[in-house]
Amino acid sequence: MEDTSRWEIARARGRGGVAMAGFRVPPGSDVELRALPHPAVTLAVEFGERAFEVRAESGEVRAGGLAAGLGFGVFRARAAGIAAVQARLSPVLARSVLGVPLGELGRGVVPLDAVWGTGAERLRERLAEAAGWPERFALVEAEVTRRALTEGGVDPEVAYVWRRIVRSAGRARVEELAGLTGWSRQRLWARFGAQLGVTPKRAAMLVRFDHAVHGLLRGDSPARVAAEHGYADQSHLHHDVRLFTSTTPGLAVHEPWLAVDDRAWPTRGV
Repeated sequence: MEDTSRWEIARARGRGGVAMAGFRVPPGSDVELRALPHPAVTLAVEFGERAFEVRAESGEVRAGGLAAGLGFGVFRARAAGIAAVQARLSPVLARSVLGVPLGELGRGVVPLDAVWGTGAERLRERLAEAAGWPERFALVEAEVTRRALTEGGVDPEVAYVWRRIVRSAGRARVEELAGLTGWSRQRLWARFGAQLGVTPKRAAMLVRFDHAVHGLLRGDSPARVAAEHGYADQSHLHHDVRLFTSTTPGLAVHEPWLAVDDRAWPTRGV
């Protein structure tokens, strides 16, 4: 497990479905992390003089800013001499913030320039000039808010289903949610997948996994976690942890990313 005490870490819980953290990894501390899937859209903006180096399912990415949707698989990120702000967005908000349907992000990680154009570089410059973390968090929140007000969002039915999934901790019966929206199952699956990047079933699995893996991180037994989070048995829990982390429950809890994420800076009421 990486020695995260070498890092400078700051956190802020913003408003409107965005939570943020700031990282500074000093030069000479060559840190490589496995980033685990999380039920949020991830943005990261580096404001020092280095670029992120990421190895993901979609290939290698080297960029000063990154965007990863709900559908990404585990990826490795090298962070040596990195200074960055990372934001976690509700996918309902992220659709408008990024300006593209999340389905277009696919299962990988894309450079932020690919969706924000020159706006990503301008934000990097402003973050570099900022006096400290509070000012940087305010800049990112202002950018997110501005973009959320100028781009199209998701269908109300899609937003409703996402919120039901989150509030149920991933235990909602997704087969019944289409009826509550007045849509057919086929229409819900198609619109949800195009706009949020995953199917309702995958979204529910991801939300439930997130609760479960943090239960394991707290020291709860696999049997208790499986029972409390709606898994049929420990084998079912093991299957989903391996699906999302490519490792076992016992090893997943030692991932450096979990050690610093404080439950990945959760948002409330999204």
